Amino acid sequence: MNFSRWLLMIVVIVVDAVNGGVGHEDCRETRCHPYGPAIRFPFRLKGRQPIHCGFRGFDVSCTDDNRTMLEMASSSANFRGFDVYEINYRSHTIGGRGYDGCLPRELFYSNGSYPFEFVGPATFFSCPPSTVRDEFCSNYSCLARLSPCHGNNSGNHIYAAFNDYCSIDTMPLVSCIKLHNHTSDPAYYDGMGILHWSIPSCEHCKGRNLRRTNLKILGISALCLVLIATGTTIYYVYNSNKKEKENQLRIERFLDEYRAMKPSRYSYADIKRITSQFKEKLGQGAYGTVFKGKLSSELLVAVKILNNSNENGEDFINEVGTMCQIHHVNVVRLVGICADGFIRALVYEHLPNGSLQNFLSSADNKNSFLGWNKLQDIALGIAKGIEYLHQGCDQRILHFDIKPHNVLLDQDFTPKVSDFGLAKFCAKDQSAISMTTARGTMGYIAPEIFSRNFGNVSYKSDVYSFGILLLEMVGGRKNFKVMEDSTSQVYFPEWIYNLLEQGNDLRIHIGDDEGDVTIARKLAIVGLWCIQWHPIDRPSMKVVVQMLERECENLAMPPNPFANTSG
Repeated sequence: MNFSRWLLMIVVIVVDAVNGGVGHEDCRETRCHPYGPAIRFPFRLKGRQPIHCGFRGFDVSCTDDNRTMLEMASSSANFRGFDVYEINYRSHTIGGRGYDGCLPRELFYSNGSYPFEFVGPATFFSCPPSTVRDEFCSNYSCLARLSPCHGNNSGNHIYAAFNDYCSIDTMPLVSCIKLHNHTSDPAYYDGMGILHWSIPSCEHCKGRNLRRTNLKILGISALCLVLIATGTTIYYVYNSNKKEKENQLRIERFLDEYRAMKPSRYSYADIKRITSQFKEKLGQGAYGTVFKGKLSSELLVAVKILNNSNENGEDFINEVGTMCQIHHVNVVRLVGICADGFIRALVYEHLPNGSLQNFLSSADNKNSFLGWNKLQDIALGIAKGIEYLHQGCDQRILHFDIKPHNVLLDQDFTPKVSDFGLAKFCAKDQSAISMTTARGTMGYIAPEIFSRNFGNVSYKSDVYSFGILLLEMVGGRKNFKVMEDSTSQVYFPEWIYNLLEQGNDLRIHIGDDEGDVTIARKLAIVGLWCIQWHPIDRPSMKVVVQMLERECENLAMPPNPFANTSG
């Protein structure tokens, strides 16, 4: 069932319960006999319906033989009620007769204070008992005898002639005395009569009903708010769980497609055991936290627990889908995966020397400096890893997050490119790809990712990021920092370009060997080629590898990438 329809149904049920189930259901129309008159507001069936179902003085009861009796208030002790045959709610009239032939005095002398009035029409006569034959009295449509409920001083009987039905001239009223038309005195009779009712003045009833209505409205409003809040919460939880189940199913189907190549599959319990309850934390990034783990006494691993920032599991699918197709010495190896409910984790080979970022310190810190030959080997290894991603797989893989943090070093300082959460696939003959949002880390993102004025997004975006990484290796500092001892604060890559163009040394940590100066210069020149503002001016990674393998003297200075950055 649609959730909105379900919620609406609940609200309707509750409103009906408040309005109908409490104080409304028991005021429904009823009858004393299936063919008797309908009893509804302003009347109430005494003993079966609450007081609020009718006005005061409008109580109706059922006799033992299921006749309908209006219990009219009267000062007459002899009056026992009005036997009701018909109730017309449109004209506010009641057809019937007084029980035992009596009607209350108040029907005729109420001065508007009594809710009921006898409306006849009839002419009243006082006659000796033997004057009127019984056959006329038995025809209630013409003549009715009014019983002397309070006695009659003259001994005569009082008769009512219903002149709507019969002519008085045809009636045996020779010895009778006409009393009046309609009524003006107390009268008691055995014949059919018609009463008219008026709504009594009942300000306290109105106030009580108004307060009850206001309380009902307030109660319904509060209950609806609670229901809406509860329903919204249920819907959110239901929708979240449904979406998460769909994502889990999507991931499971994806993993089935890579069954032939997929790494080992671990449960969340396995991950906790491997990491010794997440005992040792190796690092944390925007996409997850990495913990040290152990598969055996000899095989160490790094377990990355992914964040839930990407609810549809795209980061997980990207990384697993990419890693299952990669087998290269300069790309980190995926050992296993975990997709257990909400938990998603990637298990990699453990690289004891951590990330390259740990060794890019300030120029004066010799303790962490690896030496220029080692830095050159690392740069060449990274370039070969990226070149493999661009050309060595069936589809070109664009990393989009090349930076020192994502280059890991093994025990021999062999570099391995890692973290493929932002990777995208494209055909090798595809010159550009579409992107809806920027990908990567500030400081390493190519200009065209922000503005198409510089060109299309392509594999050349990885080349730009690698160029920034090279310049950072040369300078031993983050590329967005500036030289503190410089007379003017300038962009760090531009500062390096100016030094090279002027033929000056790089004023960075250089060993005693002249070869160290040459390596630093070569890395700087290649890096400046890679960060040309327009993608078309940057070399491919294959050319970058060739440049890094050449002698420095064979490398030409690139154009000044900072001469015109307006696009």
